Amino acid sequence: MGPSEPNRLIYASPNGDRWHLLFDTTTRRSFVRHTGNIASGGHVTDFSLPTFLAPGRNGPEHQELWRLIGALVGADEPRQQPIDVA
Repeated sequence: MGPSEPNRLIYASPNGDRWHLLFDTTTRRSFVRHTGNIASGGHVTDFSLPTFLAPGRNGPEHQELWRLIGALVGADEPRQQPIDVA
């Protein structure tokens, strides 16, 4: 992550993996970056928000992002997954 990339730590796992919410100032889009721990090679993977928050993804890193979103919009109890209106 460069110093000019706005980012926020979402979750740091006990094994050293880290997930950040980033904002790309060029595309004006947010995304999630996963950085694996050193023991696993420290690989970096970027996820679009729809991919990261897709149904069935309920790990602690996903729950923390839903909590953050809920806090930003003022929800008392944020949902872990959006309601399907289709």
